[in-house]
Amino acid sequence: MSTITQPVPLTLPSPGEVYRFTVDQYDRMVRDGTIDEDDPVELLDGIVVRKMPKGPRHDASSARCRREIERALPAGWHLRVEGSVRIPDYNEPEPDLSVVRGESDDYTDHHPGPADIALVVEVADSSLSRDRGEKRDNYARAGIPVYWIVNLVGRQLEVSSNPTGGAHAPATILGETDSADLVIAGQVVGQIAVANLLPKRP
Repeated sequence: MSTITQPVPLTLPSPGEVYRFTVDQYDRMVRDGTIDEDDPVELLDGIVVRKMPKGPRHDASSARCRREIERALPAGWHLRVEGSVRIPDYNEPEPDLSVVRGESDDYTDHHPGPADIALVVEVADSSLSRDRGEKRDNYARAGIPVYWIVNLVGRQLEVSSNPTGGAHAPATILGETDSADLVIAGQVVGQIAVANLLPKRP
C-alpha cells in the first residue's frame, strides 16, 4: 500500500529574523557581480525584491511620461529612466522615471540621492499596491519632494508632495481631464495633461 506524503508548508521567517542588506552592501554585490546589473531586482527596506513585470501598456505610458516631462524640464535638470535612487541606509529603488539635478555625467561614479531629486514617477499596473505602499513610504521618509503614481488601473495620476515627518498626506487624485503642475525645486515649471501620460484606450 502506497502513501502520499503531504508537502510541508513553507514557513516564512518573521521580520526580526530577516537579514537586511545596507545600500553599501547591495552596491558592492552589484559591483562584484553577485547580483547582475540586468537582474530585475531592487533593494527595498534592505530586502532584494524582484521587480514587477512590465507589459505593453506600462511601456507605452512610460514613454509618454518621458516625452511630456522632458519637454518641460528647465536647464540644470535631467530625466533618468529606470535609474537607481540611493536612499540610505536600506533602499535603492529603480523608479520608472526620476528628475535629477545636473547632467547624467555627474552620476558616473554614484547614484543620485534624495537631495538630488525633484520628482520620482512610478507607472503602476501590477505594481500598484507596492507603489502606493512601501515605495511611497520610502520616498516620503527620504524627503523626496514630489512623487507621482501614473495609475493605469484607475487611469489617473496620484500626486504626493511635500512630505512632513517622513510621511505623505493623502495623495491628490487627478483624472484624465485634469492637468498636473510639474514642480521642480519648489517652482511650477509647466503643466502636463494627465491624458498625455496614460496609454491610449484600445
